Amino acid sequence: MADNSAVRKIVERAVAQVLKHQLPLLQTELVQRVLEEMPAPAPEAAPVVTKADASNLLQAVASVHTGTTQKEILRALLDGGGAYGARVALFVVKAGAATGWQSRGFAEDDAVKDFSLDMSAGPVAHAYQNRVATPGNVAEMDGRFVEQFGGPANEQVLVLPLVLKDKVAALVYADGGTTGALDGPSLELLVLATSAWLEVVSLRKQAAQKETVDTPERAASAPVQTVSSFSDPFAAHTPKHIAPSAPAEPEPAAEVVEVATAAHASASAAAPAVAADPFAGMSPGDADTHRKAQRFARLLVDEIKLYNQAKVAEGRKNKDLYDRMKDDIEKSRGTYQKRYGNSVAASANYFQQELVRSLAEEDISVMGANFKK
Repeated sequence: MADNSAVRKIVERAVAQVLKHQLPLLQTELVQRVLEEMPAPAPEAAPVVTKADASNLLQAVASVHTGTTQKEILRALLDGGGAYGARVALFVVKAGAATGWQSRGFAEDDAVKDFSLDMSAGPVAHAYQNRVATPGNVAEMDGRFVEQFGGPANEQVLVLPLVLKDKVAALVYADGGTTGALDGPSLELLVLATSAWLEVVSLRKQAAQKETVDTPERAASAPVQTVSSFSDPFAAHTPKHIAPSAPAEPEPAAEVVEVATAAHASASAAAPAVAADPFAGMSPGDADTHRKAQRFARLLVDEIKLYNQAKVAEGRKNKDLYDRMKDDIEKSRGTYQKRYGNSVAASANYFQQELVRSLAEEDISVMGANFKK
């Protein structure tokens, strides 16, 4: 009996020593096996741009492009922007001050009219100084703005610069209101499209004015329109401490005209009026067809970029953009050819030009060897 008791103690001591070393390993293995048997968590879905989303955005851009006056264009920007932010407002930048013009989603469209926005700090200052879309928290906004208009439920805001010829002509404020819905990339694209179209409209008006002045019947008597004498429709929105330089008119975007006109003033003085408009020598009907074809090509390429942002980035990086995007490119090319392939604009092939200008960012080498020039 004494021998059995001694043996038992020896065995217990040996087992205890083994378990002491093995239990941590057994515990780790047990946890690992349980985790392996559990169903894997579903990966977080990446945001996907649907056909409907892109179609709505293209429609918003098209609405901007149908505007023929600066007021129409900026109203179309706000109307379209309302689909991507619960509250959207435009502030005109003049002489270093940002003054409210119109809004959507606030108590009324004129809610922000003549409100002077603080540009010294927060996302407003960053967007203005760096000319980039800037997200932020409502706590970083002008305290007077928040006190008067309130803030979004999720406290997130976005300020976008409307840039013309390297100058911020206006600032667009957006937030998600009570729903928190805010689509920054779509708003940014819409603002960029608006900037481009405002420049086009400005240049057309400038060319038309010079054409009128330069006609033989009026050349001797009519003075040439200069930047300094250009009417200032933004005068009504000039900050109180700045005296307006010209009579006020209802048009809201004179700062846009000033920017584009000033940037091209020296070139326009030396070049004939026709140089400002490549279609000036055509009949009105042919010129209109060319402009519409050019605009349609731009929209088609914008659609390609919107649907395939990751592919476009990879294609540019690896210089095989055409091979990656061939199906989309050729499908859109077919759509363009169907509409304008037999028109007076066929020879210009604006779709091909837009692929190089916008998709390849003026670097045709990124399209790859299989891209037909």
